[in-house]
Amino acid sequence: MTKLNNKVAVITGGSTGIGLATAKTFLAEGAKVVITGRTQETLDAAVAEVNNDNLTAIQSDTSKLDEIDTLAAQVKEQFGTIDILFANAGIAWFAPIDQVDEAFFDAHFNTNVKGLFFTIQKLLPIFNDGGSIVLNASAVVHKGFENGSVYSATKGAVRNLARTISTDLAPRNIRVNVVSPGPIETPIYGKMGMSEEQLAGMAEGFAAMVPMKRFGASDEVAKAVLFLASDDSSYVLGEEILVDGGIATI
Repeated sequence: MTKLNNKVAVITGGSTGIGLATAKTFLAEGAKVVITGRTQETLDAAVAEVNNDNLTAIQSDTSKLDEIDTLAAQVKEQFGTIDILFANAGIAWFAPIDQVDEAFFDAHFNTNVKGLFFTIQKLLPIFNDGGSIVLNASAVVHKGFENGSVYSATKGAVRNLARTISTDLAPRNIRVNVVSPGPIETPIYGKMGMSEEQLAGMAEGFAAMVPMKRFGASDEVAKAVLFLASDDSSYVLGEEILVDGGIATI
């Protein structure tokens, strides 16, 4: 369990769900892990749950560039350099196109695209050559899901950023790859502003579309992220791994 021994990893949106599962996986493989989250309450809960001295929690909202600057400064001060970034922070709200307003649109792009891009940019000065960047996209990149136009557009941008940033960073041997989850059991569904009945209906509909007829678990995604973050994927660049029970392929 030493695939990431002595590596320093930053995971945005790491206080719950896929981010937290990945933090646990990285720690088990010997990494020192920094997680970010928008609220101190969720970060404190994550730290208490993990209970590992190699975990550091920093409050930072990915949609706010000044907070990304602060994050980069704190990581530099505490660790000097980093080896891995899992750009995981994101939001997902679904709405018919005629119910989307500018605030809805901007919230998605500010976090899922703008924040992700500038997180990479602002951490690059302290990134070790030969490191790994993993972006969290989604299976929605490959299919047209109802009411998902804005969210899907942001994740399409994320998928393409893996290709273009890979080209930019190839001279430094920094690999950029993507993990694209399908329906996963995470707290993100509870943040969509839907009623319990609506959420239950959506969950049932998603599960029915998955060939495996179930939601995935966060740690199933974390294992794919580990592969992309570690030397096991040393010749993998600009690639995407779908962890989606076959929903986008079959």
